[in-house]
Amino acid sequence: MPMVADILRHYPQAQIDWVVEEAYVDLVKLNPLVRKVIPFALRRWRKSLWSAAARTQMRAEIRAFRTNLQSEDYDFVFDTQGLLKTGFIMHWARCAAGGKKVGMANGSEGSGYEGLSRIFHDISIPLAARTHAVQRGRLVAAVALSYSIDTVPDFALQAPDSTPLCLPPPSQPYAVFFHGTARDAKKWQPENWVSIGRTLHQQGLPVLLPWGSKREREEAQQLAIQIPNAQLLPALSMLEAVALARHAALVVGVDTGLTHIAAAYNRPTIELYCDSPRWKTEGDWSHNIINLGDACMPPSVMEVQAALARLSYSQAG
Repeated sequence: MPMVADILRHYPQAQIDWVVEEAYVDLVKLNPLVRKVIPFALRRWRKSLWSAAARTQMRAEIRAFRTNLQSEDYDFVFDTQGLLKTGFIMHWARCAAGGKKVGMANGSEGSGYEGLSRIFHDISIPLAARTHAVQRGRLVAAVALSYSIDTVPDFALQAPDSTPLCLPPPSQPYAVFFHGTARDAKKWQPENWVSIGRTLHQQGLPVLLPWGSKREREEAQQLAIQIPNAQLLPALSMLEAVALARHAALVVGVDTGLTHIAAAYNRPTIELYCDSPRWKTEGDWSHNIINLGDACMPPSVMEVQAALARLSYSQAG
């Protein structure tokens, strides 16, 4: 999203379309700078391979996707993921006369970059091996379009239209713990969450506990039992989870998408890195964001408590 804002800052008349996996369409639509969102359903299509009827539907949807994508001739097509699947999408996109397809010449350390994707590029932009995920897209566009990056990242995210009914009234501040993630190594120990939850309870700040799977719900339930005044939330949609992050007085979360969304809204956020490298995704554009831990170096409870003391966030009572 900062890449989109950068382009429009230097080329105010630009019109920007975005191909995105269908589960994240609503998230991209929160950015008013994007003209058109083009859904792509690879994850769902993969599940269709075992059913003849589903394969027929899949083929029809792929044709419709290509027709939608090819309804425009683009001056520039950018791929900042560097995967074969995104390369194929780039291949399907049509360029206007003199248009260019631009991607990365290399991946960052430990990334899933697939070098073969370069065959779809007209221009491949080299990047340092340790280039932040947000900076990566910004740099690719800046080099291709001949401008310098001279501002902090602008995510241009609007507020979701609706707020989950489970949230407290706006007059009652709350903290949210984004404790769940698919990979166990990225999780923070339950007893640590309990310690921080009890600290926040002493400050009069209730803790809300979302979840995204049956296992995460069970984990959240155990935390709710041990943290006074904690609330186990019902299942949330993508936009409800975004609203949860946006309205929070404080967010504490592991290296996961919703923690990064809270940081994009510049909410008071503590990002916890337990297994993944911090340099890849840490929020570093606001004094409201504190990043702790690193690859194989989870932060301690004392470090998080010290971060709480440094952050400015609303407390109840």
